[in-house]
Amino acid sequence: MLLSIAYILIGVIAVLWGADKFTDGAAAIARKMNIPEIVIGLTIVAMGTSAPELFTSVVSALKGSTGLALGNIVGSNIFNSLLIVGAAAAVAPIPISHVTIVKDIPFALVSSLLLTAVCLDGNLTRLDSLLLLIGFALFLAYTLQMARNGTTEDSKSETSQALWKNILFIIIGLACLIVGSNLFVNGASTVAEQLGISDAIIGLTIVAGGTSLPELATSIISARKGQSGIAIGNVVGSNVFNILAILGITGFISPMRNLGGITTIDFTMLILSIILVWAMSFTKHKIERWEGFTLIGIFALYLGWLIYSAL
Repeated sequence: MLLSIAYILIGVIAVLWGADKFTDGAAAIARKMNIPEIVIGLTIVAMGTSAPELFTSVVSALKGSTGLALGNIVGSNIFNSLLIVGAAAAVAPIPISHVTIVKDIPFALVSSLLLTAVCLDGNLTRLDSLLLLIGFALFLAYTLQMARNGTTEDSKSETSQALWKNILFIIIGLACLIVGSNLFVNGASTVAEQLGISDAIIGLTIVAGGTSLPELATSIISARKGQSGIAIGNVVGSNVFNILAILGITGFISPMRNLGGITTIDFTMLILSIILVWAMSFTKHKIERWEGFTLIGIFALYLGWLIYSAL
């Protein structure tokens, strides 16, 4: 138990440090390549910080722990939309661009609805997974098209470190994110199992929270540094990537013949969480501090319900 707690603490420290370096490197390269920060957030940062979810879900599915595999993704997305956006907004109000409101967030909502629809029969087949992967291909095509057509206000020249140093920051930061998250998940899962908690609850809470630590750290640090494009793009991109790419890959490799305890309430919260972020984005094109605290409060209520249902 003590060793598991040590893993949790080391994992948190590694994730926080890695997120700082990863964000610095990604933002610097975005400026050098004249790419909007929102595009970097939706692609490179989102995919990089979703690596722990990919690893955890694929391994869990291969081992037959479908509750852990699916719960990890559903829980991570709820964690992203409520706690991460809420915490980032509580640190500093997050300006939301028009394109994010009318295109990016709706894409995340459609992804959540698609996942719920394909899981209505209680299974995630290879055909279902193929539909998810096709959706991800469309999302990537749209994002790359936006990058080609878009302009950025962050492209002004500035004295900065060499490109190879920025790339090194990204590699080292990403390594710390992945290793730190794995240490956290391993330690937290061991503690939870010793307390007799089910796979589904572990996936929705401890594993989802652990694998979402990179997104949490990256978005909060980005918000604190005024890089709101990465802060919100990271969350939206990770939500889309988690559902369409990770569950698409996981389900294609190892179809899930049952949902392992993931309930209608969990899917409803998945959809509701992104709708809340979308609705708040319409108010002055900004998520204010009080709205951030509201999201955190809703997440606390959901977490409380999960803990209550596990007792």
